[in-house]
Amino acid sequence: MHPRSSRRVLLALAAMVGVACAESSKTTSTTSSTTTACVATATNGAFFDLRPDTAIRAEEGVKTPKGVPTEDYVARGYDYGANFTLNVCNAVVKGVKDVIGVEKSSWKNISAYYETHGKLYSLGSQSGTLVPRGKKLVLQYSGGSPCGDSKGKVKRGGSVHDGAAYRGYRDDDDEEDEKHRSKTSKDDDQKKPGSDKEKEKEKEKEKEKDKDTSVRRKSATISFLCDRDPDVVTAISFVGTDPDECAYFFEARSQHACAGAEPHKPGSVGPGSVFAIIFFIAILVYVVGGVFYQRTVAHARGWRQLPNYSLWSGIWNFLTDIAIILTSSCARFLPSRRGYHTLSSSNGRNRNRDDENRLIDQLDEEWDD
Repeated sequence: MHPRSSRRVLLALAAMVGVACAESSKTTSTTSSTTTACVATATNGAFFDLRPDTAIRAEEGVKTPKGVPTEDYVARGYDYGANFTLNVCNAVVKGVKDVIGVEKSSWKNISAYYETHGKLYSLGSQSGTLVPRGKKLVLQYSGGSPCGDSKGKVKRGGSVHDGAAYRGYRDDDDEEDEKHRSKTSKDDDQKKPGSDKEKEKEKEKEKEKDKDTSVRRKSATISFLCDRDPDVVTAISFVGTDPDECAYFFEARSQHACAGAEPHKPGSVGPGSVFAIIFFIAILVYVVGGVFYQRTVAHARGWRQLPNYSLWSGIWNFLTDIAIILTSSCARFLPSRRGYHTLSSSNGRNRNRDDENRLIDQLDEEWDD
């Protein structure tokens, strides 16, 4: 075969190696891009998994795995006047009812709340989105109970509008909007009579939208810190709240908040698999390229076409000699060999006794004579 053909084959094998590496990197990138609840990967590659800290409901007759929490976390409010109940990345295990300002259908999704004066206030619905910020992890719940009567508009300076002045400002806009709507509605009535019901429904929807966007709701932000002490149980403590009592801040210490290595996901190509693929492809390139070189350049035939034939044959001869030595040394201890030795030794002893007896008899005869 011509040397040019061997070069083409080597280039084709090198291209196969590049394609394999590209496919493996593509697979790992696609699998890492998928998000999992209560799991986060920082920009520096640090992996965080807080799923072991999520409290689950203990079912009757089912054994709960060891180390898995089955009760909600309680944070004492101290000077706030109320204690807080929370869960990590999931709704609270203990069901809640009659939550202020939250629809009944959303009660089962509440992840943080507190109770005061017989009223229960939500601090937000469940969320599994973890945000790594340096050495800390941040988990935020939003969409809780309404907080105060303010409409939530903030000036550029950062302070909340005064209630009365803000309501007056809203009333002026509402009056202008109503005048404009009344004019347009009259024109529409003249053009399209009999559509009053549809217009009323649209007005009610717009009012509900304005009402929903204007109401501020309570939220909870939990900052997780790494604690490598295995004996410390995950605990959440209350830090504080803003003056409007809308944003509540908590701090949690957990060993699961420490950065670790991302585990291998099923269906993806891990680092070990990538190394194995590259290794076997390299061996294939070595063998095929060596065979083509020995055949075309050195004009070798038979087993001598293998690359570094003398080296591999020497290693093979050495291994075969070691195997022969071991088998021969072990064969000495076999039972058949032992029986043969004892038989030969017994025959020798009998022969020596017969010779001795003959010699004694001969001496006796000479003595008698």
